[in-house]
Amino acid sequence: MTAVAESACAPGRPELAGRALIDSAQASRLERMFKVLANDTRLRLLHALVRAEQLCVSDLAADVELRPQAVSNQLQRLVDRGIVAARRDGNRIWYRVTDPCVVQLLDLAWCLTGTTVPAPGGDR
Repeated sequence: MTAVAESACAPGRPELAGRALIDSAQASRLERMFKVLANDTRLRLLHALVRAEQLCVSDLAADVELRPQAVSNQLQRLVDRGIVAARRDGNRIWYRVTDPCVVQLLDLAWCLTGTTVPAPGGDR
């Protein structure tokens, strides 16, 4: 029997190929995570947070050129899923990405978009 390498973003868990086949409940949780991430604004916010390590709403809003209220609403969805954490410092709330797996997932997804050849007829 060969040893199974550990997942880089989740120490102690085997890599995907070494895990039991995903069941329906796990697939549903994974689907919900992808739905949260499948939003261009949230992806831009996450990337800005990864680049800066932490930012407040006003700085994030300036970076992604959106109103602070819109940014705050999207951040709340990310906080609710445990992807982003908030820390109050006086009148400001600072946000940071807390899940290293999300950072790796974004990097891999970006890699896929750079290496995938579009089908004839463009993106659909």
